[in-house]
Amino acid sequence: MVSKARKPLALDLFSGSGAVTLGLKQAGFNVVGAVDLNPGACQTYRANHPDVMLIEEDIRKVSPDAFSSVIPGNLDLLVVCAPCQPFSSQNRRRSPSDARNDLVNTAIPFIERFSPSIVFLENVPGLESSDVFGGFKNWLEDDGYRVSKPMRIDAAELGVPQRRTRMILVAAKGVSLDRATDIAKSGKKTVKDTIGDLPTPPIGRPPEGHDPLHFARKHSALNILRLQHIPEDGGGRESLPLHLQLACHRRSKKSSFSDTYGRMRWSDVSPTLTTGCTDITRGRFAHPKEHRAITLREAARLQSFPDHYMFKGNAAQVSTQIGNAVPPAMMKAIGTSLKAALFMQSD
Repeated sequence: MVSKARKPLALDLFSGSGAVTLGLKQAGFNVVGAVDLNPGACQTYRANHPDVMLIEEDIRKVSPDAFSSVIPGNLDLLVVCAPCQPFSSQNRRRSPSDARNDLVNTAIPFIERFSPSIVFLENVPGLESSDVFGGFKNWLEDDGYRVSKPMRIDAAELGVPQRRTRMILVAAKGVSLDRATDIAKSGKKTVKDTIGDLPTPPIGRPPEGHDPLHFARKHSALNILRLQHIPEDGGGRESLPLHLQLACHRRSKKSSFSDTYGRMRWSDVSPTLTTGCTDITRGRFAHPKEHRAITLREAARLQSFPDHYMFKGNAAQVSTQIGNAVPPAMMKAIGTSLKAALFMQSD
């Protein structure tokens, strides 16, 4: 149980561009360390969290002792958000030999070293049915943790203007597991609530002094023509006349990619943002009204990043960082419950 005289300490494994760290800070945690391998994501992380000890390295090569200077005693919270691509429903090339399959288990040496009161894991629902997940859960139980059942959480229920279903697992030792998993839901935020106040963006790179993330991709004349035929506020590619339909779409009107060229709806949350979230050929990522894809700024807001959050890299790198992020507002809501549990004795 944590003394209320201090902020609980957290370590963020697979920290990416820092979305989880941001949400945890907003929930009242002191994030003291992080690990990630991606250079671009680490550059963004450092720009926003210069106070955190970030190790830019393959976690399999990182000794937990590297953090002993910032974690002098036991750790309150260890967060494990390993890359989800091997278990994603969108991954049609899953391979049992994928080196990323076993990344969840790289958290075990950190658990052994720092004995965190809470271990929190977040990933796609597909991880739940994997042998890796089952083995990790069993190891936690053997180590004395009370482990929750895997919980499916939709970010849209936690203040994120986006439909994004994730699987979370909470393991607790010495603190209340029931309180840790009692996550308060909040009212729905819509696309209009979130991006409706933004001005029409320039096409291509914005001029000096303009929001560096709020610019529109330069679409081909053919794609603009397609967008002109798609009804505002939620229209889809089914409205396209035959001569504007792609051959693959004509052959399979109900394919798993049926949202491509679709518009978002003002009064609803956005669809799940991916790394291709500013590309109308990759999903329902067209603006509800204007004939363009959403901008990086709009994508960042729909992921619940505040406008002051800085992203480093080119447009493709920033799009990947945004699409891969755990929405900060989602992590804040979860972190609030985890923090409350740290002040309560075990159930």
